[in-house]
Amino acid sequence: MNAPVSGRTGPTPRGREASGRLPWMLVVPALIGLVFLVLPLAGLLVRAPWTTLPGRLAEPQVLEALRLSLVTATIATAACLLLGVPLAWLLARVEFPGRRLVRALVTVPLVLPPVVGGVALLLVLGRRGIVGQWLEASFGVTLPFTTAGVVIAEAFVAMPFLVISVEGALRGADQRFEEAAATLGASRWTVFRRVTLPMVMPGVVAGAVLCWARALGEFGATITFAGNFPGTTRTMPLAVYLALETEPEAAIVLSLVLLAVSVVILASLRDRWVSAP
Repeated sequence: MNAPVSGRTGPTPRGREASGRLPWMLVVPALIGLVFLVLPLAGLLVRAPWTTLPGRLAEPQVLEALRLSLVTATIATAACLLLGVPLAWLLARVEFPGRRLVRALVTVPLVLPPVVGGVALLLVLGRRGIVGQWLEASFGVTLPFTTAGVVIAEAFVAMPFLVISVEGALRGADQRFEEAAATLGASRWTVFRRVTLPMVMPGVVAGAVLCWARALGEFGATITFAGNFPGTTRTMPLAVYLALETEPEAAIVLSLVLLAVSVVILASLRDRWVSAP
């Protein structure tokens, strides 16, 4: 009688060894890419004037730029939430002709050079712009080279981050709950406020955080549309640019502040809203 054939189907030792080998053709360029991204940040930390850091952070111009950056980025994010969440809902839930084109236009600021965005804002909202000349003639409102101009420039470049995040959350949400609420007699506004919004709140929060971080680091559109006036339009990125020409150590200190804020935001985003359970 023949011996029974073993039913073991697991990988052989040679198979386990082969699957455990590192694909060096991928690992080597991956490590080079990691070094390429991390080395400049490490250089910033190494060259930082740590001994004079507290005193430089307490300088009036640094605090002024930081305060202006925090205020304008927060206001810009609030404006993006007010306008971007309904826009994301429209793109995710309403079928209409040209929806793909509208979505493409919404994401254009993601790839558009910020300086070009600032020029576009000037052509529309400047004193001689399509809308800006009407605002000045009718209401005496001038937006370029003002703090309001900073908010508009930041909102223009940051809103796509919010819209994309919220639209993705809306597409992934289970619409059966909304349909059940509508069947029970809830209005569309009630369904959106009491059912849809709580379901997609993690996406809204994640988008708002990314939007705020992008607004905080905006430079090109801000300096083109709003200028670089101390206490009015000089945000942290603009202060870094100016200090780099006259006082490099101050530029490093300002850059460290922006780097710390970015790391904290991305770490919080990863831990709370992005990582899988």
